[in-house]
Amino acid sequence: MDIEHGRWRRLGRVVHARRLAAGLTLARLAESTGLSQSFLSQFENGRSSSSLRSLQRIADALGVNATELLSEADDAPSSPVVRADEDTRLPQAEAADGSVRSLVHGDRDLRALEFTGGSAHGDREFAHANDELIYVVRGAITVVAGGEEHVLGTGDTFYCTAGVRHRWWAHTDDTTTLLLSVADALTIRRRPHHPR
Repeated sequence: MDIEHGRWRRLGRVVHARRLAAGLTLARLAESTGLSQSFLSQFENGRSSSSLRSLQRIADALGVNATELLSEADDAPSSPVVRADEDTRLPQAEAADGSVRSLVHGDRDLRALEFTGGSAHGDREFAHANDELIYVVRGAITVVAGGEEHVLGTGDTFYCTAGVRHRWWAHTDDTTTLLLSVADALTIRRRPHHPR
């Protein structure tokens, strides 16, 4: 079994287990995601891969996020190192979606993703239970958060507070963006703010 096939087999098993735990039939999951029942069946059985966009739709229907499913399916959860030549890329539906590479192995409290490109504007908004940091390594991106639009260039950072609906896109195909977030399943306790 090659590495890629093994990755999809593990991910399919994770989605299958999550669907059963949520009490959803394949038909109900298909209805919720807009994906065909036959595709979902093949995916759960490891006979088909999925784009990140489709995986996000499945995750939404299961009440989780796509990175949570991917980290649960990672077969190297104890490795603290992700090498530059490791293929930890996540598939995208279209070239305009760019590529996404996971920078963390396994189910960790801190999630880190490296995006290259991703100039498709897309209508998908995100809102996470915990704060998120978006850092532009190279190029420029536009972030729309809380109704405000921000253009960020190389070296700029956007801090997105938990619960704020946001979306972003790269301006060019060679833009590199780093996204860091605390896993949504964790509760962050904040110290009370004391004015000075």
